[in-house]
Amino acid sequence: MSDSNHYRTGIAAFFALACLGLSANHFFAAPESPMFPTDGPKIPQGLVPIIWPKDNPYTPEKAELGWLLYFDNRLSADGTISCASCHDPKLAFTDGGAFSKGIRGQLGGRSAPTVINRAYSLEQFWDGRAKSLEEQAKGPIANPIEMGHTHELCEKCVGGIAGYRKRFKEVFGSEKVTIDHIAKAIATFERTVLSGNSPYDKFKAGDEKALSESQKRGMEIFFSNNARCDSCHEGVNFTNGKYSNIGIGMDKPMPDLGRYVVTKQEEDRGAFKTPTLREVSHTGPYMHDGSMKTLEEVVEHYNKGGIKNKWLHQDIRPLNLTDANKKDLVEFLKALNGEGWQQIKPPASFPE
Repeated sequence: MSDSNHYRTGIAAFFALACLGLSANHFFAAPESPMFPTDGPKIPQGLVPIIWPKDNPYTPEKAELGWLLYFDNRLSADGTISCASCHDPKLAFTDGGAFSKGIRGQLGGRSAPTVINRAYSLEQFWDGRAKSLEEQAKGPIANPIEMGHTHELCEKCVGGIAGYRKRFKEVFGSEKVTIDHIAKAIATFERTVLSGNSPYDKFKAGDEKALSESQKRGMEIFFSNNARCDSCHEGVNFTNGKYSNIGIGMDKPMPDLGRYVVTKQEEDRGAFKTPTLREVSHTGPYMHDGSMKTLEEVVEHYNKGGIKNKWLHQDIRPLNLTDANKKDLVEFLKALNGEGWQQIKPPASFPE
C-alpha cells in the first residue's frame, strides 16, 4: 500500500471512531510517561526488581494517580498538609526536621523517615506498626496531629472532585473513592521512588575509580569484624528491616519505647527499625528523634558504644576507631548517594 493510501486509511478509521463516540486516544496510543513507564520504574544498578503486591499491581495510571494524591494538600483536614510536606523530594523525601509538623503547626514525636526505597520494606514506620505501604499511607491521613482527617471525610473530599473521580474510574473501575484505593495509589507511587547506581554500586560492578581512597578505607571499616555495620545495615538496601535498641533517648525520664508499644515484648523496649543508608547524607537529622544532626555524630555514637541501658543491642559496644577511621567511614556513607528519585517533581496542577 502506498503512503497516501496508508494516510487515507488512517484518516477514515479516525473519523469512523469519532462517529462511534470514541476519542483519538482509542486510535493513537498515548505517549508513555517518562516518570511512570508502562512496564514500571527503571531499577537502578545495585537494586533488585520490585515485587509488586498481588492485590496492588503496578500500572502507570495508578502510579500517576498516587503521585497526584501524594502532593495534594486536600487530603488533610484544613488543606495545608500533604504526604510531601513531611516527605519532600527536595529533601530526599524527608522534611529536614527532628520532628515533623502537621496541621495547625502541631509537632509529632518522631523524625520523618525517607520514602526512598520503601519498595524493599514490608513493615513501615519506625516501630513497624504498619504491615505494608498501603497500611502506612492511611495512618497520617487520620492522625489528628498530622493530616487530621477521618478516612470517611477524606473519601468525601477527594470523591467530591470530578477530576479525581474520573481517574479513580480509569484505575480501579469505579468512580467511588475509597480510603483503600487512595492508599493503593499512593503506595504504588511510593514504590517508584528509588535510589541506586551509587559510587558504591559502580565500584561493586567493577569501576575501581568510583570510590575515593578514603571511601575504600571506610568501606573496609564498615564491613570489618570490628565495626560490623553490615550486621544491621545489610543487603542491597543497607538494612535488615529489624528493630534494635541502640540507646537513643533511653537516658531520658520518659523514653520513647518504640517497637515495645507494638509488640509488648520486653526485648523490644527502646528498639527502632534499622533505616536504609541509601542517600543517608541527604536525610538528616538522624535517629528516630532527630537528635543527631551530622553523620559524624552518628559515627561517634556507635564508636562510644551507644547509650547504656538494660535492653541495648548486643552488637553495640565501643569500637575504638581513630579520628581518621571515623572520617573515612563518613566518606563511605556518602558513597551510598545514588540516582533514581531526583526526577520526581510536584505536579504543576491537580484534578478539579
